[in-house]
Amino acid sequence: MTLWLTRSYVRLAANSQHHQRVSYRIPLAHEKIKIQNSRYVRSFLPFGKSDVFCQRSIGDRLKRLNQAGKLFLLQTVEQGSWVGMVTFDSAAYVKSELVQINSATERDTLTRSLPTAASGGTSICSGIQSAFTVIRKKYPTDGAEIVLLTDGEDNTISSCFNEVKQSGVIIHTVALGPSAAQELEELSKMTGGLQTYASDQVQNNGLMDAFGALSSGNGAVSQRSIQLESRGLTLQNSQWLNGTVIVDSTVGKDTLFLITWTTDTPQILLWDPSGKKQDGFLVDTHIKMAYLQIPGTAKVGIWKYSLQARSQTLTLTVTSRASSGTLPPVTVTSKMNKDTGKFPSPMVVYAKIHQGALPILRAKVTALIESVNGKTVTLELLDNGAGADATKDDGVYSRYFTAYDTNGRYSVKVWALGGVNTDTQKGIPQQIGAMYIPGWIENGQVKWNPPRPEINKDDLQGKQVCFSRTSSGGSFVASNVPKAPIPDLFPPCKITDLKAKIQGDSLINLTWTAPGDDYDHGRAHKYIIGISTNILDLRDKFNDSLQVNTTDLIPKEANSEEVFVFKPENITFTNGTDLFIAVQAVDKVNLKSEISNIAQVSLFIPPETPPETPSPSLPCPDININSTIPGIHILKIMWKWLGELQLSVALG
Repeated sequence: MTLWLTRSYVRLAANSQHHQRVSYRIPLAHEKIKIQNSRYVRSFLPFGKSDVFCQRSIGDRLKRLNQAGKLFLLQTVEQGSWVGMVTFDSAAYVKSELVQINSATERDTLTRSLPTAASGGTSICSGIQSAFTVIRKKYPTDGAEIVLLTDGEDNTISSCFNEVKQSGVIIHTVALGPSAAQELEELSKMTGGLQTYASDQVQNNGLMDAFGALSSGNGAVSQRSIQLESRGLTLQNSQWLNGTVIVDSTVGKDTLFLITWTTDTPQILLWDPSGKKQDGFLVDTHIKMAYLQIPGTAKVGIWKYSLQARSQTLTLTVTSRASSGTLPPVTVTSKMNKDTGKFPSPMVVYAKIHQGALPILRAKVTALIESVNGKTVTLELLDNGAGADATKDDGVYSRYFTAYDTNGRYSVKVWALGGVNTDTQKGIPQQIGAMYIPGWIENGQVKWNPPRPEINKDDLQGKQVCFSRTSSGGSFVASNVPKAPIPDLFPPCKITDLKAKIQGDSLINLTWTAPGDDYDHGRAHKYIIGISTNILDLRDKFNDSLQVNTTDLIPKEANSEEVFVFKPENITFTNGTDLFIAVQAVDKVNLKSEISNIAQVSLFIPPETPPETPSPSLPCPDININSTIPGIHILKIMWKWLGELQLSVALG
C-alpha cells in the first residue's frame, strides 16, 4: 500500500491478502491553524496476489492503479499541497514524508514511488494508522481527508472504526471490482467522505474518474482540476478512436491529455484548434500510458484526436484548470440523492452545472450508471421542472433511475456538453412573493388590477457557452433487488406542472409534462382526469371525483408536452364557478402515479354592457331679441329640454 501525505493531501497505498487495495487521503485545512496553502492527506493501497482473480487480473489492476495514481499526482493535487507516501501489506511502510508540491520535480519524484509489485497480506487499519502518524508530524488529523481504495475483503476494517471517528478525518472510498470489502462505505458514511466504485470494465475509465473527483474542496476554484473528457473504447482490427474535446475560455491552464492502453502502444494523433499537430507525448510502456501537458494556456476551441490500435482497449482523459483567477470556470458537480437504494425505491441522479453563481441552461447532460455486473444504463438528465427535476432552468439537471439489475454497487458518471443553444442565465429580477390577482368583484362590479409586469426572457439570457465536462457522481449500493426477470413495480411519476385555463366560453385547456411508464421513463398507458368544485374533496377523494372522458387522450413519451381540451359535463360550471382539476397517470400493469398538483379555473362571464344611445344632434334654438330699454337688449335663447334661459348682454 502507498500513502501520499500532503499539506493538502496524504496518499496511502496498501496490499491486500486476497485482492489489491488502494486508499488515498486528503486532509482539509484545520480551522484552528492558519496556513498559506490548504492541507491534504491521500493514501493509496495497491493489492497483492489474489485467490479469486488470476495473476493477470491483478497485474492489470496494478497498472490501472499506477495510471490513476499518476493522474492524481500530476494533475489533481493542487500546487502548494503537501504530499507523502506510505506502502503497506500486513504492515505499513513510509515511502515519503510530507513534501510540498512547488514544481514538476516533486510530482515526478512521487510518481516514482508508486508501487510496481503487489504482495500478499493486507491491513487497511495499519495503513490508516501509519497515515495518521505521518500527518501528525505536521498537522492534527482533525479535518484531514483519506481516500481509501480496495478490491478485496478485509474483515478487520471495523477494528479501527472508533479510532477513525475520534481522529476527525474524512475518508473517501474507492471500491475496485466486484469483491471490494462490504464495510468499505461505512468509513465514508461515518466521516462524511465521498464513495466511488470502479469496475473491471476498463473502457468505462472508472478508476481515472474516481481519482479525478478527489480534488480538494477547500482550495481556490481556479486551482482545482477540471475533467473535460473521459472516454474509452475496445478496438478491433486496427480501428480508430476519433473525437473532439472543447477547451472553452473558462479553462485551459495546465491542460493534460492522458491516454492508456491494455496491450501495445497505440498511434496517437492530436491537433489543436488551429490544426497544428501536437507532439511530445511522454510514453510509459511499463504501466501502458502516455500523456502530454500543454504548456501555458491551451488554445480555446475544438481539439481533435485520433487513436489507432489493434484489438485492445484505449482510454482518453483530459483535464485542465481555470484560465484565470477572476473568470469562474464552468463546473459540473454530480451526485445521487442517497448512498443506498432499496428496490423498488427509485434513485435520483443530479448534475449541477454553473459558472460561478450563474446556472448553465440547455446543456446536453448524460449520466452513465454501471452496475457491479458491468451492465450500463444511459440517462438523459433534464432541467425541465418535471419528474425528478424540482425547478426548471436552475442549472440542476435530474432524472430517476429505476433500471436495477442486481444487488451491490453502482457507479455514476456524468457527461455535460454545451453547444450553440447553451447559455448562462442572468439573475431574475426580484418580485413580490404574493400571487398576482387580475381583479375582484365589489358590489357586483368587476374591479381590475393593473396588468402584471412581464419579464422579458431575452433580458435573462446570458452569454452563450460551448464546453465539455465529465464528472464522477460517486456510487451507491442497491439492495433487495430480486432475481431476473425483475418485476415492474415502478409507477409513473407524479405530474407536478399541471396548468389549466379557460378556452372560449366553456372549454378548459390543460397542459402538463408527460410522465413515463416507470417514473419518468417510457410512456404511460392512460390518464385519469378528475374535476370537482371542492378542492379538498378532489385531493382527499380523487377516486370519487367526477372523471373526464379521456378516450381520445393517448399519452406521449415521457417529458413530452401534453395538451388536452375538454368541456366540463355533468357538473355545474356557470358564471362564478371555481373548478379544480387533477391528473393521475396509469402504466400498463395498472400502477398509478400520485395525484398531480391541483390546477384551478374560474368561469367569469362579465355582464352585457347595454348599447350606447347615440347623442342627438344639437337643435337649432329659437333666438329672439327684445329691446325695452334704450341701450339694453335682452337676448332670449329657448332650449326645448333645458327650459328657458335669459341672458342680458350689451349690444352696442
